[in-house]
Amino acid sequence: MTYSFLDVLATITGPGGSFSLGAGSGNSEEGISIEFAEEKDRLVIGADGTGMHSLNASKAGKIMVRLLKTSPVNAQLSQLYSFQTTSSLFHGQNIIVLTNPVIGDDYTCTGVAFTKFPRNDFAKEAGFLEWDFNAAVIDPVLGSGILEAA
Repeated sequence: MTYSFLDVLATITGPGGSFSLGAGSGNSEEGISIEFAEEKDRLVIGADGTGMHSLNASKAGKIMVRLLKTSPVNAQLSQLYSFQTTSSLFHGQNIIVLTNPVIGDDYTCTGVAFTKFPRNDFAKEAGFLEWDFNAAVIDPVLGSGILEAA
């Protein structure tokens, strides 16, 4: 099995626009990261050493999309950010879907909102912009290579 970011398909859809965030969008080497905000389990140990698990229902998390400073997608995200932060009517309604059909990974993130406008450094080298999002729900499926070469 071989991995390539070229196989990563990612889109953002919400009030004000819909466009690609995956391969071909001018992603930096660091690419896209998805992580959960909380642990799924909380273990409490009683005075007598007895353990009790509590299952956390939260599926919330963060998505980080890193784009080269010269990526035209920065302008699209900037416009989407500006539109969606004008009113609570437009805020927190994005959907980000990330798939890699070659290895079978699939993430559907709903209730997605921009956390802030990205830091923008002007330095010797251009670097990248990191767009951070909060997601109310992240539904992941990690695959095992559903498409095999013939």
